[in-house]
Amino acid sequence: MKNLFEQILKIFSNNQNKANNDNLIITKQQRDDLLKENEKLLKEKTKLQQTVKIQQQENEAKAEALYEEMLDIYDSLEFLINYLDTNLQDDNFNPKAFKRLPKFTASVQEKLLTILSRREVEKIDFNGNIPDFSVCQVVDREIRDDIPDQTITKIVRQGFKMKEKILRYVEVITAKSNN
Repeated sequence: MKNLFEQILKIFSNNQNKANNDNLIITKQQRDDLLKENEKLLKEKTKLQQTVKIQQQENEAKAEALYEEMLDIYDSLEFLINYLDTNLQDDNFNPKAFKRLPKFTASVQEKLLTILSRREVEKIDFNGNIPDFSVCQVVDREIRDDIPDQTITKIVRQGFKMKEKILRYVEVITAKSNN
């Protein structure tokens, strides 16, 4: 293609050198080559437009699937709110309902983790006592003389990654000595 454009420029510059010639003169072969190249470019443009359209449709379908899954979480939370409102009032307190609360909340959390997992977002598995700064972030320190300095005393927020990229570090609180 570059060679073809160079030929056109050469023809154009040669024609410019001719006195008072306002017409561009090209051979039949050069015209045919230009038409073939133009046809090839138009086909490529159409193919690229089709590819973009397919990718847009795929992205829309993925977004719709995500929204449907998020609505499922919304419905679960709405059910939880109504359940709490009905079963945990002072005049209508139900101890059995209260005992089921952690299990129900865990099921909502599992649904959310499943949604994230489908999109290659995973929890960071970290069980160490000392922060691994490649996956951990210390957000606070607490004075503790019963354990070594820098020991993790609490995981505040779970960390997540997508493939090898950290989306959110594991947020931890570590011990510091009083000295």
